[in-house]
Amino acid sequence: MRIDLSVDGHPVVVRDLEPADEQAVLAVFAASDDWFVAATGQPSAPGDVQSAYYSLPEGHEFDDKVLLVIEADREIVGFVDALRRYPHSASVGIGTFLIRPEFRRLGIGRTVAQALSAAAAEQDFVQVSAHVVEGWAPGRKFLATLGATFSKPAVPGGIGNRNVGPDEGSKKVIPATFMIG
Repeated sequence: MRIDLSVDGHPVVVRDLEPADEQAVLAVFAASDDWFVAATGQPSAPGDVQSAYYSLPEGHEFDDKVLLVIEADREIVGFVDALRRYPHSASVGIGTFLIRPEFRRLGIGRTVAQALSAAAAEQDFVQVSAHVVEGWAPGRKFLATLGATFSKPAVPGGIGNRNVGPDEGSKKVIPATFMIG
């Protein structure tokens, strides 16, 4: 996948993650430790990019996994981990949507989310599902700007086939959905 966009006259590209992108994505993760600590109770770790390849909820296939990088002015500034047909056949589930802090609130995230929603609609998906850790105000505000509706906070029943952070299994998450198309 490749989507070429413009945000305030600056080129933004959304494209598939490639093996050569690992160090740049690790830099995005390290810069986004505020999110990692809020979501998992610990900072990012060197194996987190590789873990993104393999983390799947039970019963889902690798063919449905979508890992993307976001480039602004030819520099990787963001990462998206999504799963087609999750939690149901007409939905795309977003596991991670990160933008490096110095590139947040510039319209990049919103523009990318809208472009990805349009691409999902072209593939006959009608809903995007995400979640935000209770108390993570920046994520909740971002999802609200996209038109998300929020459900009652809950402790997640399963994280998928990956190691979890020390506090991750006990943190309440707020499910969020928005319709597309």
